[in-house]
Amino acid sequence: QRIEMTNEAKAALLRSKSATELTDELVELRKEGCKMHMQRGTERLANTARFKQSLRKATRIKTVLNETKKSKASA
Repeated sequence: QRIEMTNEAKAALLRSKSATELTDELVELRKEGCKMHMQRGTERLANTARFKQSLRKATRIKTVLNETKKSKASA
């Protein structure tokens, strides 16, 4: 059986990381996304669902980074 994390659990895991860790992970996801985009264009991307998963994870990281910036600004 495959056990998947809920969106809340994924976000909580990201919130436990520092901003530098999140930024590094975001840079890696962007590199991977660019590579997958090129593979998709040349029809070499075997698992097309990974492209969407990568985009969602990057968006989730950006959201957590913005939340931390706003909470620091208001404090």
